[in-house]
Amino acid sequence: SRDMWMRNFKMRERRLTSEMRNLKGKMENIEARNPSVNFQYKDPDVNFQRSSVHGVVCKLFKMKDPAMSTALEIAAGGRVSPTMVGNTMLSMAKLQRRTTIIPLNKIVGHSLDQRTVSLAEQLVGKENVFPALSLIEYDPVIHPAMQWILGQTFICRDMEAAKKVTFNERILKKSVTLDGDVFDPSGTLSGGSRPRGMPLLNQLEEFHKAQEEFNAQEQRVTKIDHDIKNITKVAERYQQLKQRVELMSHEVELVRRRLQQTTHHQHQEEVDALKAKIVELEEKVKHCNEVVETGNKKAKDLENKVKNSKAIQEQALKNAEKEMNVLKKKAEQSRMQWKQREQEFETLNLEIRELKASIETGQSQIHKETAIFKRNPSHLQPSLMVIQASVQQLQNDVKLQKGTVSSINKEIQQIAQRKEKIVKENGEAELEIKKCDHEISKIKSEAEECQSKVNSFNFKYEQIADEKHYFGKPGTMYDFKENNPQEVGKRLSKLQDKSEKLGRNINTRAMNLSARSYEYNDVLRKKKIVEADKAKIMGIIKELDEKKKAALRKAWEQVNKDFGSIFSTLLPGAQARLHPPEGMDVLDGLEVKVGFSGIWKESLGELSGGQRSLVALSLILAMLLFKPAPIYILDEVDAALDLSHTQNIGNMLKSHFKKSQFIIVSLKDGMFNNANVLFRTKFVDGMSTVSRTFQR
Repeated sequence: SRDMWMRNFKMRERRLTSEMRNLKGKMENIEARNPSVNFQYKDPDVNFQRSSVHGVVCKLFKMKDPAMSTALEIAAGGRVSPTMVGNTMLSMAKLQRRTTIIPLNKIVGHSLDQRTVSLAEQLVGKENVFPALSLIEYDPVIHPAMQWILGQTFICRDMEAAKKVTFNERILKKSVTLDGDVFDPSGTLSGGSRPRGMPLLNQLEEFHKAQEEFNAQEQRVTKIDHDIKNITKVAERYQQLKQRVELMSHEVELVRRRLQQTTHHQHQEEVDALKAKIVELEEKVKHCNEVVETGNKKAKDLENKVKNSKAIQEQALKNAEKEMNVLKKKAEQSRMQWKQREQEFETLNLEIRELKASIETGQSQIHKETAIFKRNPSHLQPSLMVIQASVQQLQNDVKLQKGTVSSINKEIQQIAQRKEKIVKENGEAELEIKKCDHEISKIKSEAEECQSKVNSFNFKYEQIADEKHYFGKPGTMYDFKENNPQEVGKRLSKLQDKSEKLGRNINTRAMNLSARSYEYNDVLRKKKIVEADKAKIMGIIKELDEKKKAALRKAWEQVNKDFGSIFSTLLPGAQARLHPPEGMDVLDGLEVKVGFSGIWKESLGELSGGQRSLVALSLILAMLLFKPAPIYILDEVDAALDLSHTQNIGNMLKSHFKKSQFIIVSLKDGMFNNANVLFRTKFVDGMSTVSRTFQR
């Protein structure tokens, strides 16, 4: 009934709504643990198209393998949390927090070319290196942004593979291992420990699953609502038509009653009754005529049988005798066949008994299956169809496997023949390798012997090192084509023998005096060049010393000025300066002097702990102010100070550091009042949250 349908739909809707609340809570918990993935904004105008905002990057892709989550998260780095948009129009939207935008119409990315990927796979194996983009799935619309984020990165299984890929001269691309170690071609390595807790991408994988299930449940709820509306419309239409039918039926009944009260209606009823009676009487007359005709035919047949009774009896006797003779012949034949088939009968009788037993077993099984089938026929019918289809599929698979086995057997025979051939070739190659090894060892021994001779010649004859580049050049005294080394060797041995004989009466040192004189003059020339270069270098060093002294004095004057100004701001009525000790220069060292109302303290030991902290802070900030940085981070520098000094620090930063930004961690209100933007941390429902306040 309609009410039962409505109750069923309402129950399903309540159950799905409860499941949706649980899934929504699960997604909100994941977003609460990772606030950076929760992107919210207000439309800049009523015509703004939200479809141009794709969302946070880490929610726009899915991992093919969850084991790659740490590597992909490290590879993407800080680029997983920016928001991706179709164009730059979102800059006019009202954002609830500081957000990095990636406009698809502006961003340009590049992927790893196939040559680089193939080279990396050849270097460490296809199973050890993967392009980062090949490990994720995403909408093709955001392909340029994904190229910009992960397009130039490899994911490797271990550090060895990552090192080979990154520092290969033909690759030189960033690589990240599965443990999160990063190898950069510039030489930078990072890693060593995994972040605690579940990786962000794994949490988002759970978020995607919950979101898909939530969307599916939402579609089911929408369909149920649609069905409820349709049923309600049909029910309303049914009620309307039912009311109209009841109304028309009532009107027809009223008309019928009015007609029954008229004389015309009464006469019409009498005429109809007479017509029905006439039809009934006509049917009775027709039936009686048929009975009379049947009786006449039977009477004639009986008269004929009485007249011809003897002839009929004789004919019947002849027919009976003929039939008896035929039956005798058949009986004789049957007796003969019975004798022949008697043994077969025994055999068949045994088979019949066995078949009866199997039939009874089969019938009992059939009864059981029939009972199961009757209890749940709709459940078994699909199973029967599936089993029949499976049997047909298995028969086809068997045929295919038989063909595959025959082809594989042929391939095995071919491979066995190839194996025998390769084994034979391998034996021949091993013999050849042994011959080559013998030749190599022989050549190595000869090469070592030659090298030892060359080393002894280089040690013995110093001019070889100077004139080595002339060896083998035509037109020189070392032209080996004109002067055969073997012939020269023979001449050398003869000349050495001759020199040995003559050396007893000749001073061989006198022959080297001219060469030594040339070397001495050359050394003197080089000495003059070195002395001139030394004089130039000393002049440059002196000039640099003067510039260094001038720069130091300039820095001292500026830092001293800022030091006094900052300290006076932090501690009104006090003065501070950097002054060289008595009888010394700025280059020899500086002392910190502090005074109150014109009276200078002898040492910092006379100051309180808070005053010394202000002196140190003033000196550090004065040195930083000499070359300001764009941003500074101060962590509870006011912890040891009272509230008045804390307020003075805020005023000092505003007045002296107008072109720098400060990130300050503090627990005191005096510092809060001077902040442009204030971030507060607090516990909400047992979870740590961060709120942002903009102060004008």
